[in-house]
Amino acid sequence: MIDFSTASLETLIAKGGHDCACGRHHAMNMDYLRIESGAVKYVAEGLKAIGGTKPFIVCDKNTKAAAWEPVKAELDKAGIPYVLYCFPGKHIEPDEHAMGCLTMAYDPSCDCVMGIGSGVINDCCKVLCHAVGVKQMIVGTAPSMDGYASNSSAMIRDRIKVSLYGDAPAAIICDIDIIKEAPMRMLWAGFGDMLAKYIAICEWRISNMVTGEYYCENIANLMRASLKKIVDNAPGLKTRDAAAVQATVEGLVLSGVAMSYAGISRPASGLEHYFSHLWEMMALDRGTDYELHGIQVGVGTLITLKLYDVIRNIKPDRATAEKFINEFTNEEWEKMIRSIFGQAAETVIEQEHNIFHKNDKARHADRLTKILDGWDNVLRFIEEELPATEKIAALMKDLGMPMVPADINVSKEDTDAAFIGSRDIRDKYLSSTMLWDLGLLYTTKLPE
Repeated sequence: MIDFSTASLETLIAKGGHDCACGRHHAMNMDYLRIESGAVKYVAEGLKAIGGTKPFIVCDKNTKAAAWEPVKAELDKAGIPYVLYCFPGKHIEPDEHAMGCLTMAYDPSCDCVMGIGSGVINDCCKVLCHAVGVKQMIVGTAPSMDGYASNSSAMIRDRIKVSLYGDAPAAIICDIDIIKEAPMRMLWAGFGDMLAKYIAICEWRISNMVTGEYYCENIANLMRASLKKIVDNAPGLKTRDAAAVQATVEGLVLSGVAMSYAGISRPASGLEHYFSHLWEMMALDRGTDYELHGIQVGVGTLITLKLYDVIRNIKPDRATAEKFINEFTNEEWEKMIRSIFGQAAETVIEQEHNIFHKNDKARHADRLTKILDGWDNVLRFIEEELPATEKIAALMKDLGMPMVPADINVSKEDTDAAFIGSRDIRDKYLSSTMLWDLGLLYTTKLPE
């Protein structure tokens, strides 16, 4: 059994995978990986590795401008035919409309899909490949998110942010010469997405204790190692230093490997992601703009770290929690959900009543006992996993990143609503869920 945190990328993606002390076998369905300056020259080689002879190529106007010409040159040089689809418009939502566009444009004479882009392009291509049964290559254009190597896609379905699971891309090409020229906001986004991992691992351990959710320390160590790699190289992002950008991309890919190994997004996201999800859903409901996911996650990370500073001083009390659950009514809860989620509210309500059952009083009683009995462990997890809030704030400030909701045009009211509604999007145990179990969610004030 190997230590994932010290293994090379080549070892981690090796065919056959690895047995793990957690009792599971972890493997990647990846055939090809190149992260280096000039990596675009390996496009034809990557296609050959996944058995692709005629790719269906997906991009948008921005990613086409960033990388299409060098990709096209390599395809033409190798005599590889292709079908190109470029999303129209300035902004793509990863939703049913986007997937409908791809499905209608897809040419069944193609035997693989090549995405040129980052988060949304990669996620949409994963879903398309899962639907049509072909392999995917992604040519990265920005270090803006950690999903390049993950098996999940962050999508919008019925106006709700969901994670859809399939296969990770079979080939990844990240040309540092291209990626380091991405807009600085996209470098911020990648850094913000990685800062979330502190909270993700902490909440994964808490969930394992409270709900019995699967947890793997080897995968957690891999995530810690990828996070350290990015944080250590963060100052170089300001000058687009090639070595710093490469280390950042490698860290982001390692994060995706961790998610693929776990089979879920849990190692990479916690409450901080749900601030981003809710803000995005609110904007979609109102028809307004919103920031890049990773930038929102960075802001959400600072908020959540400050929240944990509050949680450290909580004295859990069974009487408070039992009074809360005894007075809880579905009618009042549904009213609150409709005020927060707008047009998506009925889907949230239906999921709770028919699938999740998070509000079930018997389940609450079981979770509460485990929290009260294990509170010392909760405090230990927080101490072991979370950095000082001031340290993360200083890193973000040094890069010039947005740091508070007002910096990204999000109001205090929407931030408070996102905090309250975070536990209701999915059945994922978060710090907000724990506060709900303790009877404190609706009375806890987010620190400024």
